[in-house]
Amino acid sequence: MTWWAAPALAAAAYQVLVIIAALRWKRAPGAKGPSGFTPPLSLLKPVYGREERLYRALRSHAVQDYPEFEVLFGLRSESDPAHEDIERLKREFPAIPMRVILVKTDAPNPKVGVLARLAAEAKHPVLVINDDDIEVPADYFRIVAAPLSDPEIGLVTSLYRAQGKSFAARLEALGVATEFAPSVMVARFLGVGGFALGATMALRAESLRKIGGFEGIEPYLADDYELGRRGAAAGGRIEFAPLVVDTCLGGGTWREVWRHQVRWARTIRVSRAGGYYGSLVTHTTFWALVALGAGEWRVGAAALAIRLAAAWIGGVVVLQDEQAKRGFWLVPLRDLFGTCVWAAGCFGSTVYWRGLQMRLDREGRIQVSGPQMKAEKHG
Repeated sequence: MTWWAAPALAAAAYQVLVIIAALRWKRAPGAKGPSGFTPPLSLLKPVYGREERLYRALRSHAVQDYPEFEVLFGLRSESDPAHEDIERLKREFPAIPMRVILVKTDAPNPKVGVLARLAAEAKHPVLVINDDDIEVPADYFRIVAAPLSDPEIGLVTSLYRAQGKSFAARLEALGVATEFAPSVMVARFLGVGGFALGATMALRAESLRKIGGFEGIEPYLADDYELGRRGAAAGGRIEFAPLVVDTCLGGGTWREVWRHQVRWARTIRVSRAGGYYGSLVTHTTFWALVALGAGEWRVGAAALAIRLAAAWIGGVVVLQDEQAKRGFWLVPLRDLFGTCVWAAGCFGSTVYWRGLQMRLDREGRIQVSGPQMKAEKHG
């Protein structure tokens, strides 16, 4: 056996860890609290633009089986086409307190500027935040609020699965199910906390005030990561809720998907450089092909087989992602695309987000916003 086999063996070992972590997640998917713990809560919903599934996603929050809640929608412009869907929702559910708040913000991260205003307007002691295209089950509020009955838990987050309409977007969604979500499972298995996902963030208003509110993270692009990091540093444990929410990546072009993925990669690199560069070992398909090309057939084939098993268990068995199940044969192609994204993420600091060109500093803060550009769906 030559040294060409070593990276493939290390990558295969990581995939074995994925399998163990995923099976453990399957048995104990997250923190639960007493079902009777239902404090009044405020949903903070920054909304930007209108997509085909927006109304469906917003409506899933209006039909919640929960005693008392309000919904605060944050828009940066009254002419935002999403306003039409929000008004439709208000007409359909007149008994639910819903407010549209127009926010003029010069925050480097406009979304966080909107969240700061929404948090100031919220009436209830528990805040729930998620992205505008997140679709949730009818017991979502009950599930994410219940763990906060434990005073040691500072924030509740959740995994998500994605769907894509174009081939490029479906490949991106496959990466969420078979690469990103399993990496989260491994991190939790190894006891790595201190991060949250924008698909769900539930916390006490008091906890937000203790870390300086959203105003303190306005310069950061990875606002969900910063919120989790600061909450954990303040002594609040972060837990995952025992559910998976849904999002749609739309029908993005290859250029849009590439820009989105590279933005994500560069943001992770500047936020957690050591972890980012170390993640090269997790690119199992790439290292398996290197081993195969070097004549290490048994090692390369075994590494690839273990990778596919881990992808199936993490994405199909645990996440229950039907689109990932149908497109499972594309996992090797998605992996190689992901390796190219990783390489691009190692260099540069320019990213594209919601129609803006931005530059990030070494701490992940937004330094420069360029001229308006064509907006991406999932930016």
